[in-house]
Amino acid sequence: MKTFRLGGIHPKENKITASVPFKYVPIPSEVIIPLDQHIGAPAVPCVAVGDKVKAGQTIGNPGGFVSAAVHSSVSGTVKKIENVRDAWGVLHNCVIITVEGDDWMENIDKSDTLITECKLEAKEILDKITASGIVGLGGACFPTQVKLMPPKDAKIDTLIVNAVECEPYLTHNHRLMLEKGNEVIVGVKIILKALGINKAIIGVENNKKDAIEHLKSLLPKYNTDGVQISVEALKMKYPQGGEKQLIHALTGRVVRSGAIPAATGVVVQNVATVFAVYEAVQKNKPIMEIALTVSGKKVANPGNFILRIGTPLADAVAMAGGIPDGTGKLICGGPMMGRSMISVNTPANKRTSAVVMLDEKESVRGKETNCMRCGKCVEACPMGLEPYLLSKMSKLKMYDEAEAHAIFDCIECGCCAFSCPSNRPLLDYVRLGKAQVMAIMKNRNNK
Repeated sequence: MKTFRLGGIHPKENKITASVPFKYVPIPSEVIIPLDQHIGAPAVPCVAVGDKVKAGQTIGNPGGFVSAAVHSSVSGTVKKIENVRDAWGVLHNCVIITVEGDDWMENIDKSDTLITECKLEAKEILDKITASGIVGLGGACFPTQVKLMPPKDAKIDTLIVNAVECEPYLTHNHRLMLEKGNEVIVGVKIILKALGINKAIIGVENNKKDAIEHLKSLLPKYNTDGVQISVEALKMKYPQGGEKQLIHALTGRVVRSGAIPAATGVVVQNVATVFAVYEAVQKNKPIMEIALTVSGKKVANPGNFILRIGTPLADAVAMAGGIPDGTGKLICGGPMMGRSMISVNTPANKRTSAVVMLDEKESVRGKETNCMRCGKCVEACPMGLEPYLLSKMSKLKMYDEAEAHAIFDCIECGCCAFSCPSNRPLLDYVRLGKAQVMAIMKNRNNK
């Protein structure tokens, strides 16, 4: 079974909610919608306090080439436009809307009718994606229209759909494939049309056999007119869903240090992004809501939920039964790459994929001891780096040396810290060092 060539680990899957269908979280009385739900320049607000808005209406225009539009997820009145702290204490410029009814923009198709034929040309597809604020929903939130406009010298021949979902606990992509499989495949065809190619591979980790079989059963009616969409089962190994790891697993191609995937002739899109493209192009629906998993071993009613952007995550947590007694840590995202939160009273946005609640025993780090030079972090690193060395360089502020040892190639997957028998906070130091090296490189390029 296919997989990537270097490193990787096997954390416990804990896919507790894999068989739990989506539930809708009720619309709250007020939403807080950040204007920077993506990589790049924050959106620029195009509404004012007191304005009436409808669900699906643009409230923030892209602030640059690498940026994305932001839309109201509800109908109501703009109450404030101000900085609001997130669950980590970081300030974000947000549009706060008091909810009044649920009136949508008139051009949005709210029906469940499947629309398989896309009559738009490539540029028209890109324009709709741009206007709808579509970003990568696998966590990076890179504006999708930018990814679909690769450099002119890149010869793209393959679209890879990342449906791996290798993070422990997370299952919302799994449910999306089962509940919206047709829409996903139509979305694949739309992206192929936008790229001007005919080959796509949907990569799914092999612990989702029902999703694999379901998608495969749908393919014959869509593989027409030269289109070649396939579904590949992948070995269960973390981080199988890493962009560079997935490209190697499915094509054998290697993304060199400092290069982008387009250099190998591949564009990668997350399966949730593909579904969002379908809704934008076929239904005129921008990103107004997100799917997420709420889970944990002691959570009373763990599940997969759909909620409007700006809704407090606490509302989804309440539907899952609330925060269990003895919870030691709240994680936004998966336990490997997610980040600890101080509260769930923070609004859902395009970056949100899960709320995982770990009990005190799971969340306590082991006692740190001296490095024993075992090399397990090196063996585990899927990028072929030396985490022990990069960690030490970062701790000692040896940033030039860290850059020379390719610290910027770190994908922050956490394999090194997970595999360390000495419980050393390798990723913490590498993250700090990477941020400093990125700042140094940015300053250098601006001179």
